[in-house]
Amino acid sequence: MRGIITAVILSQALALTGIAGAQNIVTINTGKLKGSTHAGVTAFKGIPYAAPPVGKLRWRPPQPAAKWKGVRDATHYGHDCMQLLFPGDAAPERTKPSENCLYLNVWTPAHHTGKLPVMVWIYGGGWVNGGSSPAVYNGKHFAQNGIVFVSFNYRLGRFGFFAFPALTKASKTHMLGNYGYMDQIAALKWVQKNIAAFGGNPHDVTVFGQSAGGFSVHMLLTSPLTKGLFERAIIESGGGRKLLNSTGVTVGMHGRPSGQQLGVNFARSMGIEGDGPAALRKLRALPAKDIVDGMNMASMAAANSTYPGPMIDGKVVTAQPETLYEEGKYHHVPVIIGATNMDIGFSGAKNKQQLFAKFGANAKTAEKAYDAASAPNFFLLRMKVAADAMMVEPARFVAQTLSSQGDPAWEFRFGYVAHSMRSKWPGAPHASEIPYVFDTVKAKYGAATTAHDEKVAEEANAYWANFAKTGNPNGPGLPHWPEYKSSKDVLMDFTENGPIAKRDPWEIRLNLTEQTIKGHSKISK
Repeated sequence: MRGIITAVILSQALALTGIAGAQNIVTINTGKLKGSTHAGVTAFKGIPYAAPPVGKLRWRPPQPAAKWKGVRDATHYGHDCMQLLFPGDAAPERTKPSENCLYLNVWTPAHHTGKLPVMVWIYGGGWVNGGSSPAVYNGKHFAQNGIVFVSFNYRLGRFGFFAFPALTKASKTHMLGNYGYMDQIAALKWVQKNIAAFGGNPHDVTVFGQSAGGFSVHMLLTSPLTKGLFERAIIESGGGRKLLNSTGVTVGMHGRPSGQQLGVNFARSMGIEGDGPAALRKLRALPAKDIVDGMNMASMAAANSTYPGPMIDGKVVTAQPETLYEEGKYHHVPVIIGATNMDIGFSGAKNKQQLFAKFGANAKTAEKAYDAASAPNFFLLRMKVAADAMMVEPARFVAQTLSSQGDPAWEFRFGYVAHSMRSKWPGAPHASEIPYVFDTVKAKYGAATTAHDEKVAEEANAYWANFAKTGNPNGPGLPHWPEYKSSKDVLMDFTENGPIAKRDPWEIRLNLTEQTIKGHSKISK
């Protein structure tokens, strides 16, 4: 009898092991994948979503990934895209960059029933740096919250954004210029085809991104090529006003060289003359490091004469998103948008007079609104004014514009600073909200992480997850986050005491900034 009982227990154990193992294996349109399970989450990493964009596929739209036989190991990240790593990056990559980089990753609850909502993350890095491998981008906490989470790589720098006359002449059907953006669209199309295999609902997708990833979400919201690929969007420090190069790929605008001319300039810098097929062959034969040519976030300003960045190409990007929002030509979906309270911005002003000159007749009013007389140093004051113009006011503009057209919008300002950084940071810098949104603060701050840091991270992660599940960030146990209305101008302020809904305390200075951008006055008396 004891032997029979032992045999039954053993057979049950083997059956359970078989079930657990089977959950680590999924079948997608290109083959079988084996992931790894830990803490109730199964992760699949390094999944090809397109063919390697190398050789003749350099500067081509993403092509279909090849099928494979057997079961592909999906327990390690694929290469992040080719770049010169940036030592000061808030989210450092953990792979060796390579031109063979079009991979994505999926985290899903190990045990689930029904179709789960999906979140797709787009990293930042100025379109020249970034990747999906950083520890703070781990999607396990979203998966533990009942979401199928996806991250992916897209081409950067001159691999992702490049124009050249021979490319234009050789193209009769395929798109040009914004190859990194084409990769993003290809990844979203992969989600539509394959996410059900991981338990996800392809008709319940939220896209979200930060910095260049946030700017990319604006592109996705306004591109005619992305209809039906997602149902909700979140933009973290992604601006919302003019945010793309106006160089185009065929003609110059505003007196600037065309994207094609910048490509010719780059070829000449590499000793390649001409703009025909022979020159293009030589460009495609250059080693990847020569295409990077020392460019990263720290040095990209010096590459203005040889690198266009994202362009208005007429197909992926048809106009400035700012214009398309105002004209109602965008995908009308619920949106969360916001910035940090010590965000990024650029200004060449060398003193207060130069800094406030842009406010014209309202210069003195602006100085008062920014409390310039009490500013501890000019650098921080300049940063406030520049960040308002680049990130903070544009976020409000998008919330106002979308809500005025009947689309649900929620605005946030992230000002929470980790306890260990409060003696160093006077506010929350650009990208500092990411470990809280992902609930990965321990990966960022290690042993210095406090219980309060973790609580704020849990709350931020819950707001984002709730939005992905319902189209509304609110949920049980969380302070109420009101939908944005221009008449009230209320946002969710993630303060050092936690999230607090309040009327925007920067309303007057943002009205002044709006006036300098739009040329009309909304200054509160």
